[in-house]
Amino acid sequence: MVLGMNEDDISNVVRKEKTILKLGEHLFNKHGHDVTKHEYIRQKMRETGRLVLQGQKNGKLKEMSDFFVPANFPHVIEAVKNVAGLDEETSIYKTPSLALKLGHNLKKMANIIECEAMISGDENVIRDVKLFKQICDTKWNECVSSQALRNLSEAKWNMPQLLPFTQDVRKMHQFLNTQRKEWQTKVDEEPSKKHWAELAKVTLCEVILFNRRREGEVSKMSLNAFTLRDTSSTHPDIELALTDLEKKLCKHFQRIEIKGKRGRKVPILLTPEMQASMELLVKTRCDCDVLDENPFMFARPQALSHFRGSDVIRQIARSCGADNPEALSSTKLRKHMATMSKVLNLKDNEMDDLADFLGHDIRVHRQYYRLPEGTLQLAKISKVLMALEQGKLSEFKGKNLDEIAIDPQEKMAVDSDASGTEDEDDQTVKDAAPLSSSSSSPLPSPLSSPLSSPLSSPSPSPSS
Repeated sequence: MVLGMNEDDISNVVRKEKTILKLGEHLFNKHGHDVTKHEYIRQKMRETGRLVLQGQKNGKLKEMSDFFVPANFPHVIEAVKNVAGLDEETSIYKTPSLALKLGHNLKKMANIIECEAMISGDENVIRDVKLFKQICDTKWNECVSSQALRNLSEAKWNMPQLLPFTQDVRKMHQFLNTQRKEWQTKVDEEPSKKHWAELAKVTLCEVILFNRRREGEVSKMSLNAFTLRDTSSTHPDIELALTDLEKKLCKHFQRIEIKGKRGRKVPILLTPEMQASMELLVKTRCDCDVLDENPFMFARPQALSHFRGSDVIRQIARSCGADNPEALSSTKLRKHMATMSKVLNLKDNEMDDLADFLGHDIRVHRQYYRLPEGTLQLAKISKVLMALEQGKLSEFKGKNLDEIAIDPQEKMAVDSDASGTEDEDDQTVKDAAPLSSSSSSPLPSPLSSPLSSPLSSPSPSPSS
């Protein structure tokens, strides 16, 4: 894996530093079985190599072991800030996420060094690393993390929230339908590497778009996940709980299970058209230069990798004639589906089922299953603010936000003339009426008697 890195100063540092190689070994033992994680492991080693290079430029940290000497902690903080591009005047990181990642890498390496020192019985290293970890626990958040997290959070403020438009999604589906038929015919009549690759891209995009799945999950789908899928029919006893329409849908779609985020099992539904495309892809793999060793369903011909769903969606979004192609990404489509679920009157258990299908935890991703924050405040909370401004909040007693109807163009009454004074008196009477009705005195005020007749009846019982 190290030999596969680009030849530069960073890769030279990585090869020389045993501690960085041990970090790579630790990550490989954990994630090495997954070929798609190999680039992630290289990236982690290169991040740490950049930190060592910066420490050498400052002249205080010659090698990785110097980073874990407690007396060098200020120099470690300085190196991290320089690598992440901190502007001391504005306190803004150029790459705040890198500062956070370097902190995680250092703590992992500290744990690795401590374990090896315990095994070898090196008390000096054990003492230094324990002190380094204690200092990190106390000072790292203050010196690095808090500012980096603040930069990441503030960068999202006032950013427009792009959600897909229905007409754009419809255009994309129609475009994919046309392209699928075209490439199916070409692959069937004249199997070739180019034709197979185009059909694989179109099918990959269709599966992501229809299921609103994370693009990485579908891109990494294994060939076995499709070929070994469960094709059995629904159990007759279970069908008793389904309507006639639901029974037809069970026969119309097929379901496969793939590995999702954090190794969780996630489902995918396939339409008959998707099934036909995928069966054709499987049948013609050998004729189109797809290697037998390639384990992926949407494999690249003559390679051991797979097509990336994000690249495919971006390409097709631009080709289908969408008005806002940048809004057509797997992440935005997933958020759009969760947000639009508010249009439906879903029960709590139905909302949980939808979230579970998308791979969400409703407790963690609750913000997706509601109107966007900006829209919610403009459309709902503004009603309360206007009612307070116009002194009409008491008129909406017992109503929820959806039931409040108030005109934003309505002007407040002017107090300069006599009519304005009368209106003010009337408003005072209205505001006083609920108080007089709930007071201990059974007799209404003479001023309020013309207006408070509905409230002058006997006071309500405690149960009401």
